[in-house]
Amino acid sequence: MEVILVSNQEEVAAVAPVIQQLRPQYELNELIGLLIQQMKSGYQLAYVMRDGNVLSVAGFVTGQKLSCGQYLYIDDFVTDEAHRSEGAGQYLMDWFKDYAEVNHIDEIHLDSGVQRFAAHKFYLTEGFTISSHHFCYRC
Repeated sequence: MEVILVSNQEEVAAVAPVIQQLRPQYELNELIGLLIQQMKSGYQLAYVMRDGNVLSVAGFVTGQKLSCGQYLYIDDFVTDEAHRSEGAGQYLMDWFKDYAEVNHIDEIHLDSGVQRFAAHKFYLTEGFTISSHHFCYRC
């Protein structure tokens, strides 16, 4: 397995079907356009590749906040349904932890939908804690 940072539109198109499993409300071409747009604002995509297959993908941003210092925020972490429980999610999470250490990042954050119990178990096993409630007001 190998973790690769997306560097072009062809790679965005290659990882988008896996992200679409988490975000099915988007048509594939719309999702690709939104990912490319977000990348213009600092959003990055990392993915796990093995034998020509995209196994796991996550978007992320880095920044700094008064509440936590230097942070890495993981967005859209998903493993292809056909490759779950093969270690790809673990491999990608380990990569994020290494990336944070190398880049002097103080904390890694993520949100997870309240219904995603298997994901919650994974994050807790990985040493994450439930540190706050995330509130959203739709305009």
